[in-house]
Amino acid sequence: MRHTYQCPLRWSDMDAYGHVNNVVYLRYLEEARIDFMFRLAGESVTGSDAQPPFAGGCVVARHEIDYLRPLFHRHEPVTVETWVTKLNAASATLSYEIKDAGTVYVRATTVIVPYDLKEEHPRRMTPDERGFLEGYFDDSAEASRIR
Repeated sequence: MRHTYQCPLRWSDMDAYGHVNNVVYLRYLEEARIDFMFRLAGESVTGSDAQPPFAGGCVVARHEIDYLRPLFHRHEPVTVETWVTKLNAASATLSYEIKDAGTVYVRATTVIVPYDLKEEHPRRMTPDERGFLEGYFDDSAEASRIR
């Protein structure tokens, strides 16, 4: 299963060449990741005492991006699909595609690390966090490969 996020394009996203600037793609990935890990994961919590997954903190340890096609400003949003391709005790790798129905503009991965904001150090994933991410796990060669 993949999480789908409809990301709006902004006029200010364009660079001097008239297409979306390479740095802006990181913002698109961030918006999709926040929607996935905080909004969607938060909705998965049941019970009044349960803490939402990742509420304790999470940081980005690594990004890898392949820019495949230029994306030009338009009024329709671009689709960002997110899924999990690697799951460890204290990290996970998310994969993404930024695309339309017929075109993939970017393929990317992000390594995330659960983080204890109060103690200021990495931590292990909670069972709820791991359980949520397992629902979006696909490590098949086609799904996890950045081409």
